[in-house]
Amino acid sequence: MIIKPRIKGFLCTTAHPVGCAKDVGQQISHVRAQGVIENGPKRVLIIGASGGYGLASRITAAFGCGAATIGVFFERPAQKNRTASAGWYKTAAFTDLATAEGLYAENINGDAFSAEVKQATIDLIREDLGQIDLVVYSVAAPARQLSDGSVVRSTLKPIGEPFDGVTIDFNTAELRAVSLEPASPEEVADTVKVMGGDDWELWIAALLEAGVLSEGCVTTNYTYLGSEVTWPIYYHGTIGKAKEDLDRAAKALQAPMAGINGKAYVVVMKGLLTLAASAIPGMSVYLSLLFHAMKKAGTHEGCIEQTTRLFSTQLFNQPSFDEAARIRMDDLEMMPDIQAYVKENWDKVNAETLDQLTDFAGYRQAFLEMHGFGFADVDYEAEVDAALDIKLAFGH
Repeated sequence: MIIKPRIKGFLCTTAHPVGCAKDVGQQISHVRAQGVIENGPKRVLIIGASGGYGLASRITAAFGCGAATIGVFFERPAQKNRTASAGWYKTAAFTDLATAEGLYAENINGDAFSAEVKQATIDLIREDLGQIDLVVYSVAAPARQLSDGSVVRSTLKPIGEPFDGVTIDFNTAELRAVSLEPASPEEVADTVKVMGGDDWELWIAALLEAGVLSEGCVTTNYTYLGSEVTWPIYYHGTIGKAKEDLDRAAKALQAPMAGINGKAYVVVMKGLLTLAASAIPGMSVYLSLLFHAMKKAGTHEGCIEQTTRLFSTQLFNQPSFDEAARIRMDDLEMMPDIQAYVKENWDKVNAETLDQLTDFAGYRQAFLEMHGFGFADVDYEAEVDAALDIKLAFGH
């Protein structure tokens, strides 16, 4: 079929297999260009491995450290006239390229919240790798089925006060007003259950009990704090409460991880366009301003630049921490001159100033590339086979 981007709201319902492979190839090229990462892990488990920071972590581990990787994800293969999800195509490309390089790469497709997937992962580790040196938890899910069978859903809402802001339409570049009522206490609690640290703790407890974490194993979970201008909808909203719970979980994990001389870190990453970020009201304005300022300063980074810098300068050296014991990789985003530009122009963005003040074109390009579109050297008029298989150790 000939595949074109089909964008509805903040979602793209199609993905291009050739473009997704191009994206993975470019990330691998960046990692290779940085050279071998000293003291890196050799056996890595990534929970949430098919996109964003999770996929970038897997690529960095494999091609920067020579690591064997197990990726856990929940992605959709192609069906009839529907393309597969971008994460499916990117995992297929990663697996092929890693295998061609002689690197172990196994995949588990299923609900990371489930006991079934946790046990399948443990069985695979025992059978193939014995133990794991690094566990990256990078799951961004809209809902979670609890052990009693009930389903809880996350919400993007402010807490206490309503939120009034603007968002940018991907297709038309028009600015639209967004108004959200405050979340109820139940919505806050449910968001924490889905996006907080509880499942991270459950994974580590299961892996420790099974004896599949090596001496000195490190586990990380990624978070985002953001700028003051986004706090009303982000850090002071329902997502912020979930992110606070990651800090709680990291502290709670220190004692059990100490039994193997291991560590648990929360890592603050910079603002980037990921599937999760694209759904947050107001983030399109903030990120467009941020991209403009950081590209002008020469400090803009994507997911792969962030994870490569994290692995080479922090995780496996002597990490530095903020007052909440988090590793900060958002240092370049939070530079005073960058944040001053964002704050100064936050209320000035409108239809007339959009192209002048922001890099919405770059933001939109990043959104397209995330789904395999917008690459100059990919022929989007060519017929492609949308049905790509992935070698799966578990799932379908």
